[in-house]
Amino acid sequence: MDTLKNIFQQIKDFLGYRIFTLGDNEITLWKLTVFILSIILLIVATNIIVRLLKNKILPKRKLDLGMRYAIANLFRICFITIGIIIIVSTAGVDMSIVTILFGTLGIGIGFGLQSVFSNFISGIIILIEHPVKFGDRIEVGNASGNVVKISARAITILTNDNINIIVPNSDFINKEVINWSHNDKVIRFRIPIGVSYSSDVRLVEKLLLEVALENEDVLKDPASVVRFINFGESSLNFELRIWTTAQIHKQGKITSDLNFAIFEKLLQNDIKIPFPQRDLHIIQSEI
Repeated sequence: MDTLKNIFQQIKDFLGYRIFTLGDNEITLWKLTVFILSIILLIVATNIIVRLLKNKILPKRKLDLGMRYAIANLFRICFITIGIIIIVSTAGVDMSIVTILFGTLGIGIGFGLQSVFSNFISGIIILIEHPVKFGDRIEVGNASGNVVKISARAITILTNDNINIIVPNSDFINKEVINWSHNDKVIRFRIPIGVSYSSDVRLVEKLLLEVALENEDVLKDPASVVRFINFGESSLNFELRIWTTAQIHKQGKITSDLNFAIFEKLLQNDIKIPFPQRDLHIIQSEI
């Protein structure tokens, strides 16, 4: 019995070992262990609740995927922030000390962590205003792809080449962003075509509209149109304008499909697609 008491006493003394002092509070091994376990439990509980929000609760509210994702992430930030404050208070840490630490951290942010802080604030603005949402097709800088993740620091874009590009949140606030699916997934594409000067322009218009009607990804309403753009140096320049919802995530595919069909259609009707030509005049002079 005495041996068991000695073991418990040794464990108690070990866990009560003072690691350091924070203000008037002694931080022991036991307090530090409880603090770390509480933080881990907070993170695990937050992840479980966020998954329930995104997959079970919010879908019943008939919200779109982007809005569900934004609400879930805002909840994650608030829940973790409140949880950390409660854990620190419960641990007996003087909140005035914490205030001083946050003040010191603020100075550090001002001098050395400006970009991190800027990205964090930008992330909050994006989650509130959602100029870009989960699943949107966007272009920012040289990056183009689908939004697959929105975090506090950056947004992850998945390109058509299955490559993830991580773009800092501040880029979405400070730079021009093209969002192909922000309000409406109906997008117009413009396909330029040049034909020879000997072509029947009305026949060209008719053939281009046929190509649009024969493509299953082109919408019938709004209707496709053909515009005679200008008289080029070597060609009459037209533009086929079509509307689609099926290919906003693969702009290159519908453009390629239409170009193939246009080339074949013009070839079948003996309409030539010219190439630039130059006349070279050689003047011989007598010496």
